[in-house]
Amino acid sequence: MTKDVIALTSKMPDPWAVLAGLLSGGSDKLVGARGEGAVIQLCDPEGRPLVSVEAPLLVSVEGEAERLLGTTAPPVPYWWTEARATTGVAEAEALAGTFAARLASLVGGSAWPPDAAGSLAVVRTDGVGVAPEPAAAQPAIDVLTERVAVVIQDRPVVAMTAWLSDAFRAAAEAGLGLQIVSPAGATLSPAVQDTLGGWPSRWIVRDERDGYYDGLTGAVLRWQDGMFAPVASPDATEDDPRTPVAATFQEVHDTGERQLALTFRMVHPADDRLVLGGGLETVWRELTGAPPAGWGTSEPATLPWSPRRLTDMAHERAPEPTWFVVVGNRDRPGIATVRITRTEAGVEEHVTLAFGYGSGSGSGEELPLDALPAAAEALATRHHLQSMLVQLRKARRDVAVPPRFEGPGVPLAFVLGAEEVRTLPGDRARRTPLAEQPVTLGPRTRPALYYPLPGDPSDLSGWQEYERLMRHLKGA
Repeated sequence: MTKDVIALTSKMPDPWAVLAGLLSGGSDKLVGARGEGAVIQLCDPEGRPLVSVEAPLLVSVEGEAERLLGTTAPPVPYWWTEARATTGVAEAEALAGTFAARLASLVGGSAWPPDAAGSLAVVRTDGVGVAPEPAAAQPAIDVLTERVAVVIQDRPVVAMTAWLSDAFRAAAEAGLGLQIVSPAGATLSPAVQDTLGGWPSRWIVRDERDGYYDGLTGAVLRWQDGMFAPVASPDATEDDPRTPVAATFQEVHDTGERQLALTFRMVHPADDRLVLGGGLETVWRELTGAPPAGWGTSEPATLPWSPRRLTDMAHERAPEPTWFVVVGNRDRPGIATVRITRTEAGVEEHVTLAFGYGSGSGSGEELPLDALPAAAEALATRHHLQSMLVQLRKARRDVAVPPRFEGPGVPLAFVLGAEEVRTLPGDRARRTPLAEQPVTLGPRTRPALYYPLPGDPSDLSGWQEYERLMRHLKGA
C-alpha cells in the first residue's frame, strides 16, 4: 500500500472537512502541528505522528496531475492535498487513505491512488506505535542514520514535492546525504535529478533481480554501514573498484524519442527594475511558439507563468538563493529548473531546460534546430548571457528520467556571451580549431559567438569537438 495519498478537489477543503478527515482514526487520536501550522499530524498516544497532512495547494497549471500521478484532476484551478503515512505502519497507511477519501467525498473530487481510498469508516489503531524521534520529526524522512536520510517514495514519478524539498533541506542542514528509494517502474523528475547532487545522495530503485540499484548509474547497491552503497565485484581491486551494473538498467529500448536540452547562465546587473525569468521565457517562445505554462518552488507547479511574480519571490528571499521549477503544457512537454543567486557580479540565473519530442519525422514534432541561433541571439543581446550549451539526447518525450541507461547527450552548439568574448585575448574566441567557424550574434562592435558542433547522436564526436573548443578558449 502506498505511503503517499493525495486528494484532488474542485473546492478548497474547509476546516470542517479537514477535521472530518482527521477523525478517520477516531476521536481519541491526538492532533499536532508542525511548520507553523503548515503540516497537521495525526499522532499516537505518545504524540508521535501516524499521518502528516500538508496544507492544500491551489494548482492553476493544467497537466500537473497527469504528469506526476498519471491521473485526471478537476479543471484548473483545483486543490491538491497530500497526506503521508508513517512508513511500516499498515494502520497509518489506511488512515491516510481514509483521510483522502473523506476529504474528496465531502468537498467533491477524487483521491490518488484510487485503491487507497477504499473506505470512509474509522480505522482502528489501538496499540499502534511509531518510530521515536528523530526519524518521526521530519514527515518525509523514513530512515535516519549518521550518514544519510532515507526517503521512500511509492509514486509513479519521484517529484520535488514540498515534502521532499523539506527532506533535502533537513539533510543538508544536518550534513547528511539524501537517498530516495522508489519501486521498479517509477521515473524521476528532472527537478529532483537537478537537486540530488553527488555521493552519498542517490536515487535507489527496488529490483526483483538485483535487489536495489542506482537509478542514474545502474550500480547494484546493498544496505551497508548505515546507507545504500555499491556492491564490489568479485574481481574488484583497490585500484579498480568495479561495481556490477543491474541487468534492468542495461535494458535499452530506443523508441526514437528525443530531448533538446539547454543549459545556460546569465548574470544581470543588480537593479531594482530587474525582472527575472525573461531569458527563459524568450528561449521557450523561440523554440515552442508559446511561453511556459507554470512555475513553483516545488512540484506540482501551482502558479501560472509570471516573470514578475517569480522576481518578487526571489527578491523576498534575497540574499538567500532561490530555486524554481518551470513546466510546459501537455502539447509540448518541457521542464526547467532555475537557480537564482546574488553574487558580487550581480544577480545570476542558471537554467537547465529540456523539451521532449516524438519519434521520427512522421510524429509531426520536428526538432526546432533552425530556431537555436535566434534564441541564442535574443539571450545574448537582451538577457546578459554568459554561456549556453545545447545538446540532443535519446530520451523520453515526457522528459521524465527512467531508471535505465539513456546515454549522454550530443552537443549541438555552444554560445559564448559578448562579455566573455571581449575578455578573451586577441582573436582567440573567433579563430578556433573547429571545422565550422563561429557565427556572430548581435552587434559587431560587441558580438556574442555561436559555435555549431556535430550533433549526430550515433557517435560522440560532438563531445570531442566540444572539448577541443573548451581547451582552445581556455588557452590550453
